[in-house]
Amino acid sequence: MMSELVLGIGSAIWLGVLTSISPCPLATNIAAISFIGRRIDNPRAAVATGLLYALGRTVAYTVLAALLVSSLLSAPLVSHFLQKNMNKILGPLMILVGMLFVGLIEFNVRGSGIAARLGKRVESWGIWSGLALGVVFAMSFCPGSAALFFGSLIPLALKSESAFLLPTVYGVGTALPVLGFAILIVVSTNAVGRAYDRITQFEWWARRITGVLFIGIGVYFCLAFIFRVL
Repeated sequence: MMSELVLGIGSAIWLGVLTSISPCPLATNIAAISFIGRRIDNPRAAVATGLLYALGRTVAYTVLAALLVSSLLSAPLVSHFLQKNMNKILGPLMILVGMLFVGLIEFNVRGSGIAARLGKRVESWGIWSGLALGVVFAMSFCPGSAALFFGSLIPLALKSESAFLLPTVYGVGTALPVLGFAILIVVSTNAVGRAYDRITQFEWWARRITGVLFIGIGVYFCLAFIFRVL
C-alpha cells in the first residue's frame, strides 16, 4: 500500500512538471516569468511573486481536482462503477494520452490567449498578482494540459481514492519550473535564457518517453483487464 502511494506521488509530481513545461502551458509560464522579471530590481519581490504564483497554481489544481474526485467517489453508483471498471477504463485512456504525447494525435488549439489578456489586468496588484496569475493560468487548459490533468491525474487520483494529496502534489509539480525561473531571475537573466533552451529540449524527450510508457502500460491494462489474456 505504501509503495502504491509513493508511486502515485511520484507520478503526480512528474505529470505536474510535464504539464508546466509542455508547449502551451509553457507559453503562459513565460508570461508569468516576464511579469516576475519586471521586478528584477527587487529580488525579494521577484521571489515572493514566484512563490505566490506557485501557490496559485497549486490551489487551483487542488480545488478543481478535489471537487471532481470527491464528487465522483461520493456518488454510490459512480463509485461502484469506477471501483469495478477503473482498470478497464485506464487501458484505452492511457493509450490515447500516450498517442497525444508522442504526436500520433494532434490538436491545433491555443489556450494561452485569454490567460495572457487576463494576466495584464492584474499587474497593478503588486506581488499578490502572482497568486492571481497562478490561478488564471492554471485554469487556462489546452489539449496537452487537459490530457495530463483530466486524462492522467484525475484517473490516477480516482484509482488511489486520493482527492487532495495527489492533486496537491500535481499542483506543486506544475509550479516548480516557474519558481525555479523566479530564482534564476534574481541570479542572472542570462541563466533564464539558457534554462529555457535546455527545458525545451528536455520536454521534447520527456513527453515522448512518457508517451511510450503510457502506451505500453495502456496496452498491458487492456490485455490484462479487458481481454484477460495476461
